[in-house]
Amino acid sequence: MAESRPVPEVDRAAAARKAVERRRARASLKRDLTTRVVTPQAVLERATADPDSVEGSMRITDFLLALPAIGAGKRDRILAELHISPVKRLGGLGVRQRVALSQWLDARFPLLEPRGARSRLLVLAGPTAVGKGTVAAHIREHNPEIHLSVSATTRAPRPGEIDGVHYYFVDDAEFDRLIADDELLEYAVVHNKSRYGTPRAPIDAALAAGKTVLLEIDLQGARQVRKAEPAATLIFLLPPTWDELVQRLVGRGTEGAEERARRLRTAKVELAAQNEFDHLIVNEDVAAAAAEVVELSSSSAR
Repeated sequence: MAESRPVPEVDRAAAARKAVERRRARASLKRDLTTRVVTPQAVLERATADPDSVEGSMRITDFLLALPAIGAGKRDRILAELHISPVKRLGGLGVRQRVALSQWLDARFPLLEPRGARSRLLVLAGPTAVGKGTVAAHIREHNPEIHLSVSATTRAPRPGEIDGVHYYFVDDAEFDRLIADDELLEYAVVHNKSRYGTPRAPIDAALAAGKTVLLEIDLQGARQVRKAEPAATLIFLLPPTWDELVQRLVGRGTEGAEERARRLRTAKVELAAQNEFDHLIVNEDVAAAAAEVVELSSSSAR
């Protein structure tokens, strides 16, 4: 009878590292579900396609608890209604269980149904630090046929920002005048601090000239534009993951710890509003995200 050999220490260490990485990946996935960076339907689809994936290895109990407004009591009732054992993992669900869970998810968290573009007025919004300005700058540089609106703001310029190119930097008195004279298509207070607004005249002129106009604004502004111009096409920019969004905000280094915390709280609220938009684009690669926006601008021009 062959002797069993002890597992080499190097193999034990590698296995331990792999287990830690797996736990971290599942924890990151839970955060993405909670903050709505990823849809539960997408997670279930990935788990079904690859039961050995991070998604597939997630317990059904953890999956449900990561969803907005689902507590332990509600989780247990859902599992009972769907006839799913609490020990199950997403990748190990039976066909009937997957169908039942999928139908429940669609009813509880309906997916966005993109409508056809109907306007040459496009609005790009998304949570703080998602890279709206970077994507807009890429479009400005590579697609001069698209008129990129320049917002007015009362905040101070960040390093490298140029007045009249990135923003019109104005004081509170001038911003009050723009509001009083009805010269702003939309305006809002962002992060309980600075005011932002979109001057109306340049947009009207560009649209009259037959150009496509892109507005890069915040969630409040997007809602105002939808109310004023119902045909406008609203585009929501998503981060690849919640952890990536946090890293982008920290790495930017333009805000202190208290301001970063406030912006992240705001980002969670903004992410929850994504279904108000016509199209969702994930900003994993700036050039690719910009190309998707440009494609929407092309479809709206037809």
